[in-house]
Amino acid sequence: MRTDSPGGAAETIPLWSLTDDSLVEIGEDGSLVVVTRWGEFDFDHAGPLVRESLRRMALGPISLANVTSSWEPVEREPDLEGELSWTAEGADALRQVLKELGGSVVHSLGLADGRGPLLSVIPVALAPVFDTEQVPASRPIRLSRFCSLRSDAYGMGLESPSARYRVVLYQPWAVHVAATLATAKSVGEIVTTTGIEAGVVGAIVSYLVAAGVVQLAGEHGRFAEDEDPELGLWSPDELLFHTTSRTWRPGGPADLPGLGKPPVVKAAIGDGLIYALYRPDLTARAETDPTLTALLEHDHTCPEFTESVLSAEQIGEFLFRGARIRSIGPAHFPSGHSSDGPVHSASQRPYFSVACLYELELYVSVNRCAGLDRGIYHYDPLDHRLGLVNDDEADLDAMLDMAMIGGGNHRWPSALISVTARMPRMASVLGGGAYATTLAHVGALQQTLYLVARAMGLAAHAVPVDAGDRVDRALKLDWPAEVGVGECVLDFPA
Repeated sequence: MRTDSPGGAAETIPLWSLTDDSLVEIGEDGSLVVVTRWGEFDFDHAGPLVRESLRRMALGPISLANVTSSWEPVEREPDLEGELSWTAEGADALRQVLKELGGSVVHSLGLADGRGPLLSVIPVALAPVFDTEQVPASRPIRLSRFCSLRSDAYGMGLESPSARYRVVLYQPWAVHVAATLATAKSVGEIVTTTGIEAGVVGAIVSYLVAAGVVQLAGEHGRFAEDEDPELGLWSPDELLFHTTSRTWRPGGPADLPGLGKPPVVKAAIGDGLIYALYRPDLTARAETDPTLTALLEHDHTCPEFTESVLSAEQIGEFLFRGARIRSIGPAHFPSGHSSDGPVHSASQRPYFSVACLYELELYVSVNRCAGLDRGIYHYDPLDHRLGLVNDDEADLDAMLDMAMIGGGNHRWPSALISVTARMPRMASVLGGGAYATTLAHVGALQQTLYLVARAMGLAAHAVPVDAGDRVDRALKLDWPAEVGVGECVLDFPA
């Protein structure tokens, strides 16, 4: 496979390496252990070829043909090495080892002139299959409709949530070929439009197809994923969020320096009015509250908003029972550390949070409340008080309009609870899984608030809203360090 380039003809070659998070340990007795994100692999009887190949692969992309001088090209179908069939002693064992380590083996397409890889195909699943085949020059191909192309730490990252690999494009040739596939084209058309030699285009395309980010058209020119009813249920954004939130990916927030240790409690906002809130007697409430079974077994409804007026005492009791800080102290991160491992400052509150991180903040948009002026307030869960952050009537009305429409009503609720998340509090621990975990915390909080309201004879339920940037502006959030993640209305039963 050759192409013309400023420096002369360039040949593409397959390169092999291990993912950056893999560790190869070779003992003095010849034992071999490979530690990966998927687990620890012991190869007690690994031969010299296996040990040396993995040792070099841990350092970066290599040509396996260079590991030993006993490689010999023969006249038969290309094998694991691509252009060469393997005749070296121990080649079968190496094939098996690489198959077992498939979830940590990176396949790169390089240039024989030493200018570095064109692209790398990095596994994101435990045991993916990477099988390159030549794509017919006239067959239509296209990027998966779920693909995203963005800047990566080392090049351009190309990934699809429906693929078992992600691709990093290092060289302009690879980026150019991938970019042309936003619409369906054949290899021949790509060669014509890019001016890149057919052999190089074919090699790049075969890697992209094997990675699962490029689709082949069927007999009638249609692509299978466009006619898959199950895939049709998902938008590209939602499917990508699902897969990335359930699978750790390198390059997430936890890999970035400077996150520091965000405080347990958010600092006071501005110099607005402060309202100390009512603190109920929980011992007395325990004697009069309905049972948990009674609360759970009662039919759940989303009632019409009323025109009744809440009291400041009711809002105070609602927030005290559902969201206050009971205590602050040390806690362990959720990473299997022993009791003497790293700790962080954490709080205890009425709802669940992983490692007691409690990144959620509550803001109350007060519409009708005896004892509280109309306005938007931030809730301080430690001192149990409200601080005014915005008294602009237009911003408050916009928030209440949003709740009314989201709740399918024709009047404003008595109060709207907006939930935000301080993402550095989560990302410093959970990296790329932080936001998905935050959404789980929002669900836990909303369920708690719902039960508290029911026990108090009130009605609280989540409302789906089209927030746009209204929430960020009205709450004066420092986006994206703090982002809106949910809304809950507080009113009386209809």
